[in-house]
Amino acid sequence: MKEAKQTPIEDLADLRTYFASHNVIREHIAHSSKVHSVGWSCDGKRLASGSYDKSVVTFTLERNRLVSEFIFKLGYTLKHTGSVDQLCWHASHPDLLSTASGDKSVRIWDTRSHKCAATIATKGENINIAWSPNGSTIAVGNKEDLVSFIDTKTYKVVVEEQFNFEVNEISWNNTSDLFYLTNGLGCVHILTYPSLELQTVLKAHPGTCICIEHDPTGRYFATGSADALVSLWDVNELACLRVFSRLEWPVRTLSFSFDGRLLASGSEDHIIDIGDTETGEKVAEIPVLASTFTVAWHPSRYLVAFACEDKELPERKRDAGNLKLWGLPNNS
Repeated sequence: MKEAKQTPIEDLADLRTYFASHNVIREHIAHSSKVHSVGWSCDGKRLASGSYDKSVVTFTLERNRLVSEFIFKLGYTLKHTGSVDQLCWHASHPDLLSTASGDKSVRIWDTRSHKCAATIATKGENINIAWSPNGSTIAVGNKEDLVSFIDTKTYKVVVEEQFNFEVNEISWNNTSDLFYLTNGLGCVHILTYPSLELQTVLKAHPGTCICIEHDPTGRYFATGSADALVSLWDVNELACLRVFSRLEWPVRTLSFSFDGRLLASGSEDHIIDIGDTETGEKVAEIPVLASTFTVAWHPSRYLVAFACEDKELPERKRDAGNLKLWGLPNNS
């Protein structure tokens, strides 16, 4: 069963007051090299991270702490033979996790048994992955701009689409019938699924469009760009509602809170920006010491998991491979 959702806070002043008293950062050792991706299970009970060290690590969330799922201090470790560049959970099955790797495979993990349920060979080194909200299809993109669509009943690639432009990140709409991708020309391409007919191309940014994220309520999607801007879009009207411009470096990762009210944006800036989707104003910021690779709001709480390009102290030569939680009460 999913956890009961935290009651949304509607007033902007109240949100700022809440985060003034819930701004503790807790760090957890997870990997031996940089963390590329973090994500919460749909019930919010588990957090997974994927790393350049070829491993996926899962933790359980107990109260305000991450607890390892196995006897190892690193939690329960699932292995690829190449870098794990991105991961995503099933939208309604809290035990199923998918990972995309540079080893030219996609793997489906059953976190109850800590075993690989399926390995799907792909044609290239994979860099992004997205599981459709209805659970029927996994899309995976590789470095050669080929996107493969995997049927999750047969675990077979059912269609491939080769694009003639740089594909940076992929996403589904909340009803799984539209497929979005960002490209190096600052555009968002929207295709119907399963026909993969091009519906429209949005010129979203003057610079490379790096990342895209849909909000859980189905109202918005957001794009982040090399121009350091974040654009918020109305899903139905395909109109840009507002632009967040507080960052100074290319925006590499985005995540919406469970209520769609807050948008976290990470870059090479030494903050993660937390913006209000209704007004565009800053609600809070998370201080960081290095570039942020990945950020993920909890599916039912005002709690953020993230990972940066941290280095081990004191030499600061090796990648630390840690993940962090923010939004914990100050007295925790």
